[in-house]
Amino acid sequence: MSFAAIDWQRPWLAHIAPLGCLAAQRVQAGATVAQALNALVDEGLAPSPGVRFVSQVDLPAGVAYEEFIFTQSRVPTRDNLHDFFNGLIWLHYPATKRRFNRLQGQAISRDGVGARRGALRDALTLFDENGALLLAPRALKQALAGRQWRRLCVELRPLWREARLLILGHALLEKLVSPRKSITAHVYHAQTATETIVNVDHWLGNDMAPEWLSTKPFHPLPVLGVPGWWPENENFSFYDDSLVFRGARLPSVAQASA
Repeated sequence: MSFAAIDWQRPWLAHIAPLGCLAAQRVQAGATVAQALNALVDEGLAPSPGVRFVSQVDLPAGVAYEEFIFTQSRVPTRDNLHDFFNGLIWLHYPATKRRFNRLQGQAISRDGVGARRGALRDALTLFDENGALLLAPRALKQALAGRQWRRLCVELRPLWREARLLILGHALLEKLVSPRKSITAHVYHAQTATETIVNVDHWLGNDMAPEWLSTKPFHPLPVLGVPGWWPENENFSFYDDSLVFRGARLPSVAQASA
């Protein structure tokens, strides 16, 4: 997939489109992804995220990616869409990314790098790759938590004018370059009324306690179901696809008899 394939008019890119478009143009003109991202900071177009982007070859063999960032304040970056979107999230949500990396680095320092990440690192990775933040009225959050898709996206559709879904997962953004109905975000409910990205970043970078994160407090949301994000969801039958819009899990026999 080429950088020219990114449609910066997509609603899920609105919060990163101005800088993203500039960076993509630089890459298409011959810059590496790391060079394009660093240039936005060096030229004062973006505030410093507290890290520098470097080539993937700078990551020593045998050193974990997150550990390298934690100890060196440098982000190994490949020339692909995955790392491009990761860099853009660093530029827009630096407090969140630094906190996530600090938690990852501390866990690696304490436990080492094993075959399994552990609950905290697994949750951090899940949100970092595939997460989104929902700022919305309580009724929408409750419907999402209950996977009440008709209520969430049809009955309560007018409430989405008061809502905002911010995608932070860079792998999720990469997948959405070629949109398909099954692409699903892991959503965290914001407990704040702040609207600017700077305020959201500050809040998110201080909100998620490690113990809470370890429980994976996220809710699945097929992204193209968000009202206003995809023309086909104007028809309510869009949400009848049970392979995509899955119902809430039923309790196990043991749970039901407890």
